[in-house]
Amino acid sequence: MNHLRSVLPGITLAVALLLLAGPDSAPAETPIRFVYQDRVGSALCIVAAEKGFFTKQGLAIRSSRFTTGPACAEALYAGSADIAEMGDTTAVFAISRSGRFRIIASHGGGEHRHRIVVRKGSPFRNLGELVGKKLAVKKGTSTYGGLLAYCVKHGIDIRKIQVIDLDPTNMPEALSAGAIDTFVASEPTPSLAETKGARVLGTLGGLGNSYPLLILARKDLLEERPDDVKKFLAALKQAERFVRTRPRETAALIARVNGLSVRDTENSMKLHDFRLTLDRNVLASLDKIAAFLHEQGKIKTMPDFSRLSDPSLLPSSRPKWEK
Repeated sequence: MNHLRSVLPGITLAVALLLLAGPDSAPAETPIRFVYQDRVGSALCIVAAEKGFFTKQGLAIRSSRFTTGPACAEALYAGSADIAEMGDTTAVFAISRSGRFRIIASHGGGEHRHRIVVRKGSPFRNLGELVGKKLAVKKGTSTYGGLLAYCVKHGIDIRKIQVIDLDPTNMPEALSAGAIDTFVASEPTPSLAETKGARVLGTLGGLGNSYPLLILARKDLLEERPDDVKKFLAALKQAERFVRTRPRETAALIARVNGLSVRDTENSMKLHDFRLTLDRNVLASLDKIAAFLHEQGKIKTMPDFSRLSDPSLLPSSRPKWEK
């Protein structure tokens, strides 16, 4: 009994402190795990993370950066990410592979953002002359899907080209060393190669594809934490305004991430359109690349993007102070 009397004051004090603390002292919400790329096209994601816009929206977030879309998609498959950023072909593969994800936004794109690069002294004038030569591309990416479509349109039998699956970070050095004859990649890789003396042979434009960059989220996250997803997208909208009004500062942020000079980053940004949306043009572009991949036997069925996309959490309009 004496022991109980000595313990009671401590228990009473602990309970009182808990009551005084109130609901604000409850454990914080589990951070949303977001993975994105270091590509120039990922400007909105880079700016939002580097400028702390997610935190300013009151969102607990843990961000990780990769060099390719397939790496981001793999994090989503594995359950180590809640939201992931990737190109259109990668998104089509992800959506076709699993019904657990939804497309919630496009944050940019650019018809000419994928470029074909050769050595400066190379005799090649077009991709069709590279039969029997070594071409590097990262398979499963937006660039890869665009390359396949480009070859079909221009009557190039890609089976007669030695296609090497290579990470973009290794492409400029491999080209300089003569290990490959050409590569196809999105920015900043072509611009990085140009700084080492390479030249651009052309782009994957002219196919009716805007190569949208997309944000995918776990379906159950949208159901369980819609307000947090709204905060996430509001932060990207804030980043869009930053990119539009402060292009030089944006270029400096991206350059710090991917190793390009600020001037080269500014030039690379001109190949992109940075806009947070999920409109009919984006869905039409997705339908086009999905139809091509289905025709080529890369996916088994055509995804229904009207069912697999959810634009309902996007900011509906600009803030009142911007009107």
